[in-house]
Amino acid sequence: MKLVPRSLGGRLLAGGAIFTVLALAVATGLIGAILYRFIIGQIDQRLDLEIATIAGAVTTDGSGKVSLGPFADVPPFDRIGSGWYWQVQGEGAAFKSASLAGGTLDRPPRPIDRRGPPPPPDIVSDRGEPLHARVRTVLVGGDALTITATAPRGAITGPLRDALVPLGASILAIAVALLGASLFQVRIGLRPLTRLSGDLRAVRTGRASRVPSEQPAELAPVVDELNALIDQNAAGLASARLHVANLAHGLKTPLASLAIELSEPGRDPGGSLRPLVEQMERGIRHHLGRARAAAAGGPTRSFVEIALRIADLTSALGKIYADKGIGIEIDVDPGMAVACEGQDVDEMLGNLLDNAFQWANSRVRIAARARDRDIVLSIVDDGPGLPDDLMRDVLLPGRRVDETVPGHGFGLSISRELAELYGGSLQLRPGDPHGLQAELTLPAVIESLER
Repeated sequence: MKLVPRSLGGRLLAGGAIFTVLALAVATGLIGAILYRFIIGQIDQRLDLEIATIAGAVTTDGSGKVSLGPFADVPPFDRIGSGWYWQVQGEGAAFKSASLAGGTLDRPPRPIDRRGPPPPPDIVSDRGEPLHARVRTVLVGGDALTITATAPRGAITGPLRDALVPLGASILAIAVALLGASLFQVRIGLRPLTRLSGDLRAVRTGRASRVPSEQPAELAPVVDELNALIDQNAAGLASARLHVANLAHGLKTPLASLAIELSEPGRDPGGSLRPLVEQMERGIRHHLGRARAAAAGGPTRSFVEIALRIADLTSALGKIYADKGIGIEIDVDPGMAVACEGQDVDEMLGNLLDNAFQWANSRVRIAARARDRDIVLSIVDDGPGLPDDLMRDVLLPGRRVDETVPGHGFGLSISRELAELYGGSLQLRPGDPHGLQAELTLPAVIESLER
């Protein structure tokens, strides 16, 4: 399972979330370290002031006896067990704050490593209290005196905790806001890609001929290349259709003249030339159909509402086959449309419906349904049907099942090729309960599916 999202939006959001969390985590650590140093600095200033006050109160008499002048313990050094202690130790001198109440601060301070996490307690009293200590050595009358002043570790950790709790909540709120802003930014930033996808769909379905050139600077080169490709295909389409028209015009008249000449008495005594002319006509019609179908694969396609075309074709075929009295059932949503050229739709539906009317006994049923991005047309007759081994053969050019029935054998093959060139398909299967079912799949106009 890949951890990297496949979508651009997912990648941008994942990258933004990772860097946002890392940046805020680093910021939280730095702010915590700054607060810790600030609180330590405030405590140290208070303890240094106490030590300076005590040092100024230490005196010696003429005999060298050390004494502590008038000195009153000020809060909080007057509260027993408060952790705010001081003591003076030296040769022949031992003074303590009232808050020590007989305790001692004999254990030396522990070194502080500023590069690591907050240090452990500097000193531990004989009562097991963790204390932060400041120590200063002064000379009084030639004697060295050590003055120690301490504060409880809670005086550091308490304010630090009180500051970090709201700070953490604020950082979390900022993280949520930044992630929300990233999501909004990604959606806004990728919106041109969504519009570009819609513009390309409009070109594919025939509702537009080119992609709009008003695009963000990053997409403008891509859009220019797409429009150049569309223009190139359109030029190829026009050229192909021109060649098809010229070929049809150039061959139709000579063949018609040749057929007229051969129909005159004595022109074809053996009757062998007339079938060759008919074979040429069938081949030309087949290959002209393929050329026109290939040209229809260009980028600009119209769209056709199939209900109207089916109604027109069934009306005309009903008159042609009026002697058979064929009943027609049509179940097609009037809003359904296919993204194909109108003449190609008429060619495909005309061939399939003519085949159904020709072989039906009494009924032809026509239905259409939407499937994903396609329209599936079903044309079912109640005729004799086809054996399974002939289902695929009749879709090949020139294959005919019954030579006694008028036709040239190219209608179904041309319909299949046209459908495939539009990205669709034509399949034959047995009808229900008998007969033949032709299933024609063509690309749908998206708006018709959303109605």
